[in-house]
Amino acid sequence: MAIVVVYDQGAASPREIIGRLGTSEPVVVVLADSGHARQVRPLLEENCAGLVSLADGDDAVVARLRAVGAKGILTFSERMLTDTALLAERLDLPYNSPETVKGLTDKSLQRRRLHEAGVDAVRSVVVTATGQWPDALAQVGLPAVVKPVRGEGSRNTVRVTDPDRGAAVIEEFLRAEPALVVEEFLEGADWAPFGDYVSVESAVTSDGTRHFAVTGKLPLAPPFRESGQFWPAPLPPEQEAEVVALADGALRALGVTHGLVHTEIKLTPAGPRLIEVNGRLGGNQADLATRAAGLDLVALAGELALGRSVPLTPVRPERVHFQCYTPGPTSGGLLERVDGAAEVRALPGITAYRPAVRPGTLLAGGTGTALLDMTCGSADNHQGMIALVEQARGRLAYEFTVDGRRVLRTAQDLLVNP
Repeated sequence: MAIVVVYDQGAASPREIIGRLGTSEPVVVVLADSGHARQVRPLLEENCAGLVSLADGDDAVVARLRAVGAKGILTFSERMLTDTALLAERLDLPYNSPETVKGLTDKSLQRRRLHEAGVDAVRSVVVTATGQWPDALAQVGLPAVVKPVRGEGSRNTVRVTDPDRGAAVIEEFLRAEPALVVEEFLEGADWAPFGDYVSVESAVTSDGTRHFAVTGKLPLAPPFRESGQFWPAPLPPEQEAEVVALADGALRALGVTHGLVHTEIKLTPAGPRLIEVNGRLGGNQADLATRAAGLDLVALAGELALGRSVPLTPVRPERVHFQCYTPGPTSGGLLERVDGAAEVRALPGITAYRPAVRPGTLLAGGTGTALLDMTCGSADNHQGMIALVEQARGRLAYEFTVDGRRVLRTAQDLLVNP
């Protein structure tokens, strides 16, 4: 028996996959045909029971997986969901159907299915040519959000408040994307100092759906870049129940039958509204779950892939466990140095400071969530968490070379002025 991981960059690293899945069943990796996958191939080849590349062709991959006795399949990568569903179908392994995965990866189709099921009514239009912007604007109105039909990490995602600016954004983004979604901007309620959105973490099996955590968020950095998350969320019980019910309805409407799911929900003055449903483990959730509840989500995903029953109850830790991130500048630039890391690690309550990029790295820039680092810790309560996050961010500074000039940016500045 072997468990198959269809791998590309995503919510679990090669070391997490090797260390946490390999203790249950032999791990066979199906490797994406990407630069990142080729870079980590030697590590996976050395430590996994087998490795096959998607570049070899579907028939060769399927034959190899049948030969090794594949009994379960999963992926931690957004961009690999479709390949995983197609392989699962050919191998007759439990997974979401290819049709379900279309609704999980195509943001326009997802909105349409949710609307048809009466779960959500966010106005949304697909744009494939610049001339379609006026019609999209008339249907959606302003402010609006423009984003790729298929995307991750807030790539090419911006808020538009002006018709002319919207036309320029459409023209720019269509050079890189085959299709865009223009949708209604959901105005959040005032949850300061917290973010105005949460995510619901769910495990779906043939036995039913278990929503095991609601993740609180720190405020987004412009334009839509994540800056941190924490367990538990700061919601009163009745509002948490509303959020969970909305996520449950969305999963049913999309036909999700298998695996871990990460559903993002906006907290508006009129109640919770859906941002999007993601058919895989949420980013950095594995670390948060381990520290907050001793819950190994990578191993759990493996058990679900093998069709095993996994008892899960809602998690609400007594302390507040958090991660906070520093996003890179949208202008890009060469990272020269980072100041303050030692001081952050020395703060009481901080459990780790982890650089995501090292000095000498050239950052591409853009709207996507490209993180410079992650700081982890815990506090007695939400107020203590906010105070500790502010202390940590107040100690961090970064020097970049941008267009030949040396620029020093603090963590706080990068969060406000991208």
